[in-house]
Amino acid sequence: MKLFPYEIDEEYKKSVAYFSMEFAIEQSLKTYAGGLGFLAGSHVRSVNDERQHTIGIGMLWSYGYYDQSRHEDNTLKVDFRRKFYYFLEETGITVEVQINGKPVKVKAYLLPAKVFESAPVILLTTDLFENDHLSRTISHKLYDANEETRVAQEIVLGIGGVRVLEKMGVDIDIYHLNEGHALPLVFELMKRYEDIEELKKHIVFTTHTPEMAGNEVHNIYMLERMGFFNGFSAGEVQKRLDYYDEKFSLTVGALKTAKRANAVSKIHEKVSNEMWKDVEGRCEIISITNAQNMRYWADKELLNWMFEHEDYQLVGRKKHLKHKLFEEVADQTGKLFDPNVLTIVWARRFAQYKRPWLLTYDMERFRKLIANSEYPVQIIWAGKPYPLDYKVVEAFNDLVRMSREFSNVAVLTGYELRLSKMLKQGSDLWLNTPRWGREASGTSGMTAGINASVHFSIDDGWHAEFEEDGINSFTIEHADPSLPNDEIDRIDYENMMQKLEKSILPLYYDREDEWLKIAKNGMNDILSYFSSSRMVKEYYEKLYNYQFPQ
Repeated sequence: MKLFPYEIDEEYKKSVAYFSMEFAIEQSLKTYAGGLGFLAGSHVRSVNDERQHTIGIGMLWSYGYYDQSRHEDNTLKVDFRRKFYYFLEETGITVEVQINGKPVKVKAYLLPAKVFESAPVILLTTDLFENDHLSRTISHKLYDANEETRVAQEIVLGIGGVRVLEKMGVDIDIYHLNEGHALPLVFELMKRYEDIEELKKHIVFTTHTPEMAGNEVHNIYMLERMGFFNGFSAGEVQKRLDYYDEKFSLTVGALKTAKRANAVSKIHEKVSNEMWKDVEGRCEIISITNAQNMRYWADKELLNWMFEHEDYQLVGRKKHLKHKLFEEVADQTGKLFDPNVLTIVWARRFAQYKRPWLLTYDMERFRKLIANSEYPVQIIWAGKPYPLDYKVVEAFNDLVRMSREFSNVAVLTGYELRLSKMLKQGSDLWLNTPRWGREASGTSGMTAGINASVHFSIDDGWHAEFEEDGINSFTIEHADPSLPNDEIDRIDYENMMQKLEKSILPLYYDREDEWLKIAKNGMNDILSYFSSSRMVKEYYEKLYNYQFPQ
């Protein structure tokens, strides 16, 4: 089976298998939840652009993450709908893995590189007639809430993925764990490379979150029973990894078995090294800042007018893109937005530490902002909370209920690739409000900024490496992170509102040329460093080709 329709660049000939639980490659392929998937999707697109020898390994989720719709009162409704994909190819390959002492069949499908101009991606499923009902449900829902199902998914991805590659006759030099989900592959490879130092030469690891909740921990004896360790006993694993904690962290396991790991921004590198400083025998953690594939995300006409210095045309194109977004706003909410009004968008995965509600911290001040006739604004929220995180779902619904009061405030549902691109191309100001130090990278602002939407963010993640306040973006100075959260939120809110009311709004309406210059500076600076072509090159240079010092 010919996997690569292009000739591999000699510089990138080392063969890599890139394991990720989610891939956001195209709207029609719903194998993603949020930022991790958006990053993985851009990664495999840029692999194609750079002609690299990398194959994606993921899961074919029968029901995706979830479909976002509305109840009768317009609040968030979680739907699970069966997906069918006629553009995937049968590989004819099925392998078997042991889960909880029982054999489970795993079938491999191929997303050919030519379909969406990406790396070839192998997608695994257990949703087969040969399996019993419980085994079939393993690949039903991304990030299933049941702990044992989640572990089973990781066994399928890690062990099943390695076995499929082997059965396909594909030789792999480097196995790249994009987060710790595919860690069971280590225990499959351990049978091939008994010496731990030899094993490490073939494994690299990317850690994406400084949130402890995002770094999975399970009881080691439950993992042993489930087959996570691929036949090795818990005691053997503890001895081989020199890791004796009964609460087994997937991140720690990856750090102990990889030759090198990377965080996804410079700040995240510092945070990660501090988080894992007490892990004996862990690998080095460097930074490779996340990036996005601009071939997919950038509006080509906007880019063209920016390169040609045709400001009038650029402004006209931006108005057109706002019109397209506002058609969606009207369709979902019945509100008619004005393309001449500054439009602020907060859109990404809904999580508590990202503070989607920060703009509404003081509702009296929010009402004044919304009612300002001299400097009018329009505000749009969108994003996906984890469906069983009821507190965050309620925060989303609070915004829906609040938005009913205003004709210029909207909350949109269906936050997937299509809507994400529409929001980024149609917004003027892209707002990012995480608590400082808890945003690993936050790449949504890159893909907004490349579309002349000015990034307005806490100085965390990638923004801290990019920002020149008032020149290519706007920065919210963060509060001392050692303060209580309530105090951090109050200070960050005040800093945000001061910048918005005193600087951003007057600039947008009174000094249009300056605003446009900032937007264009942002586009140029993002294009020069935050394209995933740079990122995938760095993965080869700093991870895949890395050799231990002699």
